[in-house]
Amino acid sequence: MICALVHRRIFRSIGVLILYFAAMLLVARLISAGPIAANEASSEPPAIVIGFVGGYVSHDNPVHSEVQLAARLRREYPTGVNVETYESYRGKKARQNILKILDTHRDGTLTMEEKQNARIIIYGHSWGGAESVYLARQLEKDGIPVLLTVQVDSICAPGKDDLTIPGNVAQAANFYQDHGLLRGDHDIRAANPAHTRIIGNVRFDYRKSALTCPEYPWYDRIFAKPHTQIECDPAVWNQVDSLIRISLGFEASGRPRQ
Repeated sequence: MICALVHRRIFRSIGVLILYFAAMLLVARLISAGPIAANEASSEPPAIVIGFVGGYVSHDNPVHSEVQLAARLRREYPTGVNVETYESYRGKKARQNILKILDTHRDGTLTMEEKQNARIIIYGHSWGGAESVYLARQLEKDGIPVLLTVQVDSICAPGKDDLTIPGNVAQAANFYQDHGLLRGDHDIRAANPAHTRIIGNVRFDYRKSALTCPEYPWYDRIFAKPHTQIECDPAVWNQVDSLIRISLGFEASGRPRQ
């Protein structure tokens, strides 16, 4: 009787030990699998949103709507979306940053898969609007697709073309006004209509507008009034904001689309 009781206790203790070691083995496997899963998750690059300011404005000047929009996107999407703003003449720097982000293998060369994983949106005002098209065209040469370009009162540099949207761009939109000394280009078109959808060339008229843009420099408000008004117009930038969110896969409210 006593022997049977001792045997039962021994077997029970052995069972507990077996369960303990099995649990420890499972935990060890989960821990070792953790970094692999993390590496797999990081193999897909974040979405990339590039904004170009106009003229010789600093890329981080908070007065300008392009910079405000970027700050809002960063705040609302702290992960999964890389948002940067650049001066209108920094297209080369923007391209280098894009290539670096897409290079998830960190080997200095983009594979076809890394290129096709790209989710890129480019927007800008004035010279920055034109630069968004120039950058998209350069990315086309790199074999990299672009989800969306948005131009706001785009001003083209002499000898360049900001009206023909390259075939690597899925969708493009243009907002413009056509009064004053500086007038935005107003008729963007697809180089390949089978590949690119032109959302629209949307005209704004500020001749009777009450927009004063008080934080902008006085010379902009006097000598380039309509060109400045379209840059500080919330009605314009709310539409730009919505187009970007929808292209990223989010509704204008910021919620994921079902």
